Amino acid sequence: MTMHHGEGPPPRPTDWNVPNALTVLRVLLVPVYGLLLMHDDGAQPWWRFWAWVVFVVAAVTDGIDGRIARSRGQITNFGKVSDPIADKALMGMAFIGLSLLGEIWWWVTIVILTREVGITLLRFLVIRYGVMPAGRGGKFKTMLQTISLGALTFPLWVLPLAEVWRVLAHVVLGVALVATVLSGVDYVFKAARLRRASAAARLAGSAPGGGSGS
Repeated sequence: MTMHHGEGPPPRPTDWNVPNALTVLRVLLVPVYGLLLMHDDGAQPWWRFWAWVVFVVAAVTDGIDGRIARSRGQITNFGKVSDPIADKALMGMAFIGLSLLGEIWWWVTIVILTREVGITLLRFLVIRYGVMPAGRGGKFKTMLQTISLGALTFPLWVLPLAEVWRVLAHVVLGVALVATVLSGVDYVFKAARLRRASAAARLAGSAPGGGSGS
């Protein structure tokens, strides 16, 4: 962590750091994953295996970059904006690609991606009132989505009991779908409460005697 001496605010962390590099790497891996997944209509086990490897690497960087940024004090505006974009790009590519291959029903992909895009836009709309942190429900659905998408990317048909693994992957996806919708509803209520709290604070501050003392 950079040491700061003297008066004034500490220097803003530079955008050129390891967490942001991992985020950029994740963005670059998205089209690579898509090409490997869709090669020969996803029918070749080795191409699907390498698509799975790329997906796992990208998913792992999603957790690592945030921990490094927090531990080293390297949280930047670039990272705040680019990290969720990279995450949504990877998940979007996986859902759309697997739907094109017939692994996931299209209506599931549409529901989940509509929720993801909608909540991302909602976060930007209410940022003037405050930041909505990711709740446990959001983290839980992300974990379930990652597990199910990774499993369905993998060439399960080469494994023993392939159909059992495929059913388990879809069960996890089903739970992820429910968690995605419920966490989305929760975020809408959080946004409404945040807006009401901000409006109440403004009214209290503008009321006679509502200002802070000195």
